[in-house]
Amino acid sequence: MIHPPDREFRAPLAVRDGHGAPVTCAACGCRLEGASDGATFRHFNPLAGRDARGCRVDCADLAHDAAGRVLAA
Repeated sequence: MIHPPDREFRAPLAVRDGHGAPVTCAACGCRLEGASDGATFRHFNPLAGRDARGCRVDCADLAHDAAGRVLAA
């Protein structure tokens, strides 16, 4: 049996070339998740400057905009 998609779940999307796409970090390419404020995006589960893959990236703990660029502090 195929379950219907959950209407409550939505991946954060940005519009690129007229199509919806996941928001990714402009510096390292990691997929970002929407923050609770709904306007910013963050790396998934950052831990001590590392992204979800374990790579050390400078922007892992910083907020990003919908284009994946780090927001000024």
